[in-house]
Amino acid sequence: MRWSLKKEIASVFIILMTSTIFLCWFVNNTFLERYYVANKENVLLNAYNEINQAGNDGTLMSDDFLMQFEKITSTGNISILVIAPSGKVIMSSVYDYDMLNQQLLKNIFEQNTDDVTVLSKEQNYIIQKTRDPQINTDYLEIWGNLENNNLFIMRTAVESIRESVSISNRFLSYVGLCAVMISAMIIWTVSEQISKPILDLARISKRMTKLDFEAKYTRGGSDEIAILGNHINKLSETLEKTISELKTANNELKTDIEKKEQIDEMRKEFLSNVSHELKTPIALVQGYAEGLKECINDDAESREFYCDVIMDEANKMNKMVQKLLTLNQIEFGNDKIALERFDITALIHGIIQASDILIKQKDVKVIFTVKEPIYVWADEFKLEEVFTNYFSNALNHVANEKIIDVKITKYENNISVSVFNTGDRIPENDLDNIWIKFYKVDKARTREYGGSGIGLSIVKAIMDSLNKKCGVSNYDNGVEFWFELDSNVPQNN
Repeated sequence: MRWSLKKEIASVFIILMTSTIFLCWFVNNTFLERYYVANKENVLLNAYNEINQAGNDGTLMSDDFLMQFEKITSTGNISILVIAPSGKVIMSSVYDYDMLNQQLLKNIFEQNTDDVTVLSKEQNYIIQKTRDPQINTDYLEIWGNLENNNLFIMRTAVESIRESVSISNRFLSYVGLCAVMISAMIIWTVSEQISKPILDLARISKRMTKLDFEAKYTRGGSDEIAILGNHINKLSETLEKTISELKTANNELKTDIEKKEQIDEMRKEFLSNVSHELKTPIALVQGYAEGLKECINDDAESREFYCDVIMDEANKMNKMVQKLLTLNQIEFGNDKIALERFDITALIHGIIQASDILIKQKDVKVIFTVKEPIYVWADEFKLEEVFTNYFSNALNHVANEKIIDVKITKYENNISVSVFNTGDRIPENDLDNIWIKFYKVDKARTREYGGSGIGLSIVKAIMDSLNKKCGVSNYDNGVEFWFELDSNVPQNN
């Protein structure tokens, strides 16, 4: 960063302190001498008032006032001379008072000279600034007469004031320079301590802009920056939670859209499949019915054939509609599941025996060696539908050795029922699709035995309603369909 907060804070304080010290030096250099002079005027005036009061009281030469006189002259660094109108020296703060006496006479008889600058003039005294050309020194004087008619002069050197001002300014310069250097180091350290947590917050906020919410403010404390850091942490957590919820909602929305699109496609496909499946039998029924009406063949055998075709096609349509209704009820939960305990072995033997005529017609060898009762928990009516679909598919697709092998495999708490038939394998790309309504691997062959492509969809829907698994596996010499059931009391899912 070209200008960091640390540099800005340090620069502002250093400039402010330097300016303050320079201003103090400028004020000292410009106004301190004037202030000293004004202060000395007050000191001289106070000294005059005390001496004048003592003169009026008649205590001018008393021991107490002489002590006070010494204090006034030493404390104020004032030279004082008091003389009578006759010229007799009454009081003097210096041994060599001739110079003061001469200056007093000069002031009395030579007023308004170039060496004198009158600062204040009253009835009994004059305050003025004079310059001694011999020693090139300026003095501040007050002279005149006391109320008891004694003459006086008081003076103090202005040069000492100037020297004090010069010393003060030099001292202020040295102290100011040291103060600026020390303060600069202190301010640099303090500003670094202030800017560090702010830089941490800046880095955290930068990571937050990139949706990285792992960074947290950890410096602690109870100042404003710590409060801001805690709020940043809470904001980070809230944003993370909100973005997570938005992503979840967005994902759910995408899933819902995909499901909707899938449902629309399934609806279109369903309508197309139903139309396709019904088109052929309806056309046959219509054609043979028209043939009967127009008496194309008058012999009884032809009429019976026509009627048989019409009845057969109508029966196929009826079965397909019944299967669609059954599938619809299962998928939408309208068909209630009635769990009961029954013998699956007996159910399988019954279905195989009911298909005995078809088995013999196709010269199929059915293997089912289980004899002992095996009890399961399921809906017996729906399980009959499942096994019937498996067994019917096996009869319709059995080939080569023409073997159908039915097995019941026991596990710890459940069993697996499988129906294997020799013949062609199902293409791997079709294994997941055979459970979809109207999906047919070999449409010509399915039409040949009157299949509608709904049977396995019913199987999948029934097993899903029972919360049990079903599936299909390819083998080198055939295909096996299977499903699982509870052999103990079923647990709540």
